[in-house]
Amino acid sequence: MTREDWIRLSAIFGLGAMAPVNTLSAFVPSELKASDFGRDFVWGTAMASYQIEGGWNEDGKGESNWDHFTHYHKNKIKTHENGDVACDFYHRYESDIELMHKMHIPASRFSIAWSRLLPNGTGQVNAKGIDFYNRVIDKSLKENVAPWVTCYHWDIPQVLEAKGGWTNRDSIKWFEEFVDLCARSFGDRVKNWMVFNEPMSFTLAGYMLGVHAPGGAISFDKFYSSTHHVVMSHGAGGRVLRQQVKNANIGTTFSCIPIDGWKDKAANKEAAKRVDVMANRLFIEPVLGMGYPVHDLPSLKHVEKYILAGDAGKMKFDFDFIGLQNYTRWVVKDLALVPLVHAINVKPAKMGHDLTEMGWEVYPDGMYRIIKQFAAYPGVKKIYLTENGAAFKDEVVNGEINDVKRIQYLKDYLQQVLKAKNEGVDIGGYFIWSFLDNFEWAEGYRPKLGIVAVDYKTQKRTIKASGKWFSDFLNT
Repeated sequence: MTREDWIRLSAIFGLGAMAPVNTLSAFVPSELKASDFGRDFVWGTAMASYQIEGGWNEDGKGESNWDHFTHYHKNKIKTHENGDVACDFYHRYESDIELMHKMHIPASRFSIAWSRLLPNGTGQVNAKGIDFYNRVIDKSLKENVAPWVTCYHWDIPQVLEAKGGWTNRDSIKWFEEFVDLCARSFGDRVKNWMVFNEPMSFTLAGYMLGVHAPGGAISFDKFYSSTHHVVMSHGAGGRVLRQQVKNANIGTTFSCIPIDGWKDKAANKEAAKRVDVMANRLFIEPVLGMGYPVHDLPSLKHVEKYILAGDAGKMKFDFDFIGLQNYTRWVVKDLALVPLVHAINVKPAKMGHDLTEMGWEVYPDGMYRIIKQFAAYPGVKKIYLTENGAAFKDEVVNGEINDVKRIQYLKDYLQQVLKAKNEGVDIGGYFIWSFLDNFEWAEGYRPKLGIVAVDYKTQKRTIKASGKWFSDFLNT
């Protein structure tokens, strides 16, 4: 999934993408094979409800915060577009899942649209919404594509957003009700669950910066309150799944970015530590029972005013796995004027290194570093790479999309996954972002991260060269 939240953070805080170093270790064979990762390794692709489904107001679905945001704050979407139709997965799920089967993709990560099941956020259940996801799950199983479900991928019902969304402490019980409904409705067939997708993204970009839903003015208080309530909801959602779903494999996902100090200067190294707290440690450590990392980032003391008696124990949950999502890295310089982290990123454009269409440095070593960083936590039992991919300019020539840069990107990052696995890290699987080109949040439809192209006018699907490579890779 895209990281426009960090790109917009760049514009506001003066941040940018990363500095150089594209080194690959020589530990792996020149031609990577799926069998190198072991028989039980899970291979898949990832998608999110708002980005692909469309059908935004069909069959009883309620308005989500992203429906509202793209309709009433369209100026905050670079292309002024929305996800009203998107990839029309709501009507085309059968053929899309059949295409996954044809491409030998054994697992599909997707999310549940909260407002499709509970149009008012809580209370009355929309039976047609339940039926839709039952059909998606049943079709997936029929096509031998294992469903991996993310409960929350950024789209809370607008009626709850109007009450403060994640800044409202009631969001914890709202979320419990939603997860309970998902578990009771789908848990007989779905055994692999992720509670959240990238909490840093929607708390920081949405509630602090206002560049994502729900929008609004910059607010540090909203960031601190939403952070704590989302941390609490990790445990709340995880406990519901554990209780309701027999033999569940429960995880949650984090967007992770290796952080370096510019030119190894002492002040910049300290700045890198502060940014690392925000980018990588803020959510995982309280979930593991370590509390908030206030010692290494004192500005986080403001979160403490939202902590009530008994919260400390409820913040923790014993996840079966942690999902990591890495695309690039940051190199930072110390700058006291920047709020919270007192640092800025070195802009990649000034250094002339290879970038994706999103402006991110291609930095495969970052995948290895992030895996090792999170594997060092005693409470992390197993790791899945739940997102990785790149946006490059795709051109159709005679009906073919020869996206060689994306293929090389995937190979290089997979080499780093294998390196960490060969060193003993328990890595269970890898999911490409994304199966389809889709609505990339504040970037609109312009960036293409799919291994299958979508013509949004005709909804025609075209398997890119990267999709054919991945299919062959899995089939062999």
